[in-house]
Amino acid sequence: MLVLVYRKCSTCVKALNWLEENNVEFEERPIKEQNPTYEELKAWYQMSGMPLKKFYNTSGLLYKDMGLKDKLPQMSEEEQLRLLATDGMLVKRPLVVGEDYVLTGFKEKEWEEKILQ
Repeated sequence: MLVLVYRKCSTCVKALNWLEENNVEFEERPIKEQNPTYEELKAWYQMSGMPLKKFYNTSGLLYKDMGLKDKLPQMSEEEQLRLLATDGMLVKRPLVVGEDYVLTGFKEKEWEEKILQ
């Protein structure tokens, strides 16, 4: 299981602690230094079944500075994925990629259902 995190994010730290407390094995990847590629994001998006907007960190400064709330609806999925691949700080975190699931953000109940099954 791959977990993309930003260590300065309190939610990411909480999620990592939860994984360790539940003895879950995972590979940690710093999302800012090792931004997901277009190919990775496209595959994860397709596997997730979620709307593409769920992959965006809508509360992040970069998202707000770029005015993406108004721009994203005008963009194609391809353009949105390419933009997402330009900077890890645009990506909702933590981002968990399991064998057959993708989770964005830390929602404990959702994580229990997917990860601890």
